[in-house]
Amino acid sequence: MSRDHNWGPRVQLVVTGADFASHAEAIVDGFDAVKPASFLGEPIGYRSRPHPPIVANDALGRPEHGVEVFTAGGILRTRLALDPTVPLDALIWLSMPEQRLLELTAGEIFHDGLGDLSRLRQTFSDCPRDVSLYKLAAQWRRIADEQAFVGRAGHVGDDLGSRVIASRLAHDVMRIGFLLERQYSPYPKWFGSAFARLSAAKALTPLLNAAIAADTWESRQAHLAQAYLAVAKMHEPAGFPLSVTPRIGPYFNRPFLTINAEEICAGLAAAISDPLLHGRAVIGSIDQITDATPLIEAPERAQQVISVLHRT
Repeated sequence: MSRDHNWGPRVQLVVTGADFASHAEAIVDGFDAVKPASFLGEPIGYRSRPHPPIVANDALGRPEHGVEVFTAGGILRTRLALDPTVPLDALIWLSMPEQRLLELTAGEIFHDGLGDLSRLRQTFSDCPRDVSLYKLAAQWRRIADEQAFVGRAGHVGDDLGSRVIASRLAHDVMRIGFLLERQYSPYPKWFGSAFARLSAAKALTPLLNAAIAADTWESRQAHLAQAYLAVAKMHEPAGFPLSVTPRIGPYFNRPFLTINAEEICAGLAAAISDPLLHGRAVIGSIDQITDATPLIEAPERAQQVISVLHRT
């Protein structure tokens, strides 16, 4: 279905810096002169709306035929806007869109004689534990901020508003599932499909489906509350034990079911030892702050946003 942009046969080669300087241009330009009209029945060259050609000091490609040559550093620069000479710290991890990390760490490697690509994948396959704790705390912060609004909106007759908030909260629960299973979450088109492959989906999907489909705010909040409780109980088996017992109860003296999300958030944040994150305001990573495509698709812009928001 998605053959209207950047579609066509493609090969990506990872070489040393010396070989890039000596051979990259000859490979990319030389193949243009000898490329076949098609490969396995597909025309050579991207169809309409091709992505811009890759041109950098250590990355080169042409959309006319899909051959791209990189160094390992070139992959980092073009895919994640990272300088390979700068050490990764927690704030850099928070600035990297998970979709971009997923693109780097998923898919088939057909040959890795240098071992550079495998080492890159190993480095970025999973974020540090303290970064995961911070992201988990941020997800519970989001739930704490909005969970009562499902009932509050419904209570004043705003059923559509109640449904919208319930959907946002269902999304937050699903993100916790990805974090607990140390899996990167993709962008919205594939988010639900990827979630369905998680172990957590077996318990959470029926509850979240019931919440989204509920005809009353009372039923909606009840199913969401059970989903909160279920995902909270998944933390300890996943290696992120909670310092408080998860419990469902009314929102102060009002008829709105909530979980003690603020306490859960505070406990997760308190367990962080990294000095860059410990005691920092629980704002979240770039994916938790925004789903704006211009930021998620441009890691250099994401880094700027995180740098500003987390500036001390």
